[in-house]
Amino acid sequence: MCKACNYTIHAAQHHFGWDNALVPAERVAPGSTILFKCHDSSAGQLGPHSTVADVAVLDFGKINPVSGPVYIEGAEPGDALKITFEGFAPQPREGRGWGWTANIPGFGLLADQFTDPALINWSFDPATLTPAMWSKEGRVPLKPFTGTIGNALAEPGLHSVVPPRRVGGNMDIRDLATGSTLWLPVEVAGALFSVGDTHAAQGDGEICGTAIESPMDVTLTFDLVKGANLPRPRFETPGPVTRHLDAKGYEVTTGIGPDLMSAARDAVSYMVDHLCATRGMAAVEAYMLASTCGDLRISEIVDMPNWVVSFYFPRAVFE
Repeated sequence: MCKACNYTIHAAQHHFGWDNALVPAERVAPGSTILFKCHDSSAGQLGPHSTVADVAVLDFGKINPVSGPVYIEGAEPGDALKITFEGFAPQPREGRGWGWTANIPGFGLLADQFTDPALINWSFDPATLTPAMWSKEGRVPLKPFTGTIGNALAEPGLHSVVPPRRVGGNMDIRDLATGSTLWLPVEVAGALFSVGDTHAAQGDGEICGTAIESPMDVTLTFDLVKGANLPRPRFETPGPVTRHLDAKGYEVTTGIGPDLMSAARDAVSYMVDHLCATRGMAAVEAYMLASTCGDLRISEIVDMPNWVVSFYFPRAVFE
């Protein structure tokens, strides 16, 4: 339990999709600190003993649950909700931190190349967050964060939680971690804030569509900025954002061409091939591993007609 928290939003207080007609789970004043108990993105459909057969039968109507919504007193359309990330605590399973990474057919940057389900279960120390073991030779550095975080939209009705939106949502920004501050546009009275989709680690791009999906307790502090009129979310970090990956340098592959999406796909495919050739990995395992720790970056976007996208894989995973 968070001793500094004013409120707790329990795991049962969750919903699927954004809807400004939802009844708030809690009404709080600006300045409040709240502990959110968040499900993993499967809403408990997967667990430490799940197999690849369970991936094939996932109910997508129960994907990405978010805890909330929370009504912030005094929040009005045109304001901004300022959210400070105070901390993340894994919810242990059988005494260990736990998470999963899957290739879900039809989902991910290279969905056309990886059409069969696949699953990796992760185990880690929830207290120290030491790197999580990948097979016998690799360890992925951990950096807990929340993938889905946002306010309700002005438009009525139920809106899918899958795509990111102008008020936040499923943004999957790895750097929304402890110490960061996020500002979200408010479009309805009270903001109706929700959060979920917690991860133990992810690379920038989340290329296979999943990271190390892990249930977490998330502690957030809320403030209100009147009349901010933000067009979209923005955030600040408290310092460097890749220290957990930088120590040993990177292996980097590139994609080059006139289309950024095609170049991103080429860079990732190249890295999958590189890991298979140098590490003897199966292609789908290389794809899933890269999703948890590798970063897509736009290296050049001015030298027309071709742009350069690079994929950075941290050597610290294997060294």
